[in-house]
Amino acid sequence: MKRVRTRGLAALAVGMLALTACGGGEDAAEAGGESGGELRLWLAGSDTPQELRDHLVESFEAEHPGSTLVIEEQDWNGLVPRLQTALTSESQTPDLVELGNTQSPTFTYAGAFSDISDMYEELGGDDLLQGFVDAGTVDDTLYAVPYYSGARAVFYNKELFAAAGVEVPTTLAEFTEVAQTLQQANPTGQPGFSGFWLPGQDWYNGVAWLNSHGGELAVEEDGEWTGALSSPESQEGLAEVQELFTTATSAPRDADSDEPWIAFNNGEAAMFSAPTWARWSIDLPECNKGVAADDESEAAKALLDEQQACNEEKTGIFALPGLEEGSVAPVFSGGSNIGIPAKSGNQELARDLLRIIFSPEYQTMLAENGLIPGNTEYADALGDDVYAQAALAAAVDAELTPPAEKWADVEGARILEDLFQEIASGTDPATAAAKADQLITDTLN
Repeated sequence: MKRVRTRGLAALAVGMLALTACGGGEDAAEAGGESGGELRLWLAGSDTPQELRDHLVESFEAEHPGSTLVIEEQDWNGLVPRLQTALTSESQTPDLVELGNTQSPTFTYAGAFSDISDMYEELGGDDLLQGFVDAGTVDDTLYAVPYYSGARAVFYNKELFAAAGVEVPTTLAEFTEVAQTLQQANPTGQPGFSGFWLPGQDWYNGVAWLNSHGGELAVEEDGEWTGALSSPESQEGLAEVQELFTTATSAPRDADSDEPWIAFNNGEAAMFSAPTWARWSIDLPECNKGVAADDESEAAKALLDEQQACNEEKTGIFALPGLEEGSVAPVFSGGSNIGIPAKSGNQELARDLLRIIFSPEYQTMLAENGLIPGNTEYADALGDDVYAQAALAAAVDAELTPPAEKWADVEGARILEDLFQEIASGTDPATAAAKADQLITDTLN
């Protein structure tokens, strides 16, 4: 028996297989629901700004009088099992779903989404992020398309850098040294200060060290997947991550990568790593203007502009450097795909909403908010400021997770979170990796 079954995810493949046996999108559409009624869009996390959500609702309802669009935000944590339940039920399924690009293969292979191959050119064709297209394609059939991408970059507090006498690092080794110096200097004087905010379960950021040394999470040979965390290259990277855990961060060992800017805003960390759209979440106390969340007056907007300008003046950003000076580390490429559940009874309305999402106006809005849009034709709208430069530099060599059919099971079982937490807690990387490799191998095969 594979250990992953004890984590409650064994039913994923079995439950999803029912999708291919029980009616697809065409049958569901024939069941009704196309004229008027409610269309449900699941968005994962808070990365889509409210302005863009409002635009989707207003545009959709203007094009479809009598219909309403309801956007339901789903937490990234636990998204896989929630999708497993919802996508197998005609009564519970949403009509359009955002899910992680790394989660797409599991659901597309299982038949969870409707075939949208005929929309490929209409939605952007070869200008679409091709790695994400691959994650949403099975046997040359397209089921999910890229929503946005965002490679991680490092945000830092300029004043804390100056107080500690450090500069922006140019190599990965220098990055560790800078983080250690900041940790020891503790310019804010706060207990538990971190030179670099790196929670123990944060594999999304930690994997950059593994990638930099040529390591991999898993490799495929003759159709079989094997965990690769025990390779010499992976071990070299994991050893450096453990050094960071030990000497350069005080972040909780049992926390993940969620909202790292909170510690930064509170003066508890000098640096954190996140997709560049995190710029809008930085809120330093000395910059905050005290504007109420529901205040939409012109005066409030002016104050918020001043607040943002202050935050950006005091905050710097750079792409995580690689092993050699002038290089960039191959960080994890975050982002999402979006697809139409096969069980949805609103297939045509959902396709219309996809068209709105891939319209020039909406794709441009994504870029203007720091998200690399699914259609790269509109990436220029990111601008040429330091945030856009860092995003594009980080994206050049960014890497996805292995394109394994069952990779979502690995993430759902939190195997990598457990691995990094063990390393953060002092477990020998070789011991922790051997256990994780076996779990990954068992899960993927």
